[in-house]
Amino acid sequence: MGVYVFGFSDDIGKRSAREFLGGKGAGLREMVGLGIPVPPGFTISTETCKAWNDAKGQFPKGLTDEVKAAMAAMGQNVGRTFGDAKDPLLVSVRSGAAASMPGMMDTILNL
Repeated sequence: MGVYVFGFSDDIGKRSAREFLGGKGAGLREMVGLGIPVPPGFTISTETCKAWNDAKGQFPKGLTDEVKAAMAAMGQNVGRTFGDAKDPLLVSVRSGAAASMPGMMDTILNL
């Protein structure tokens, strides 16, 4: 599983959430578990990022399809489509890691 969709599945096995989802992803997972309203979203696992790095920048097999499915699920949840000219689904992309690195990671809003 390369993509973890919040609120649809909680199966991360025996791994710690921080190790599998990074700090931000683990925090979002915890908030969902507590019933705190969290916008629809997903995290690409740290394992997938490691596989990408090991493959010298080649996406792991199936990742593109997983991301497309997660984006479609988010769009369905809010009634919008990513890339729609009139009423697009806007997303934010945040990088993260298992270790805290304040100020070192990028955020892209309203993509």
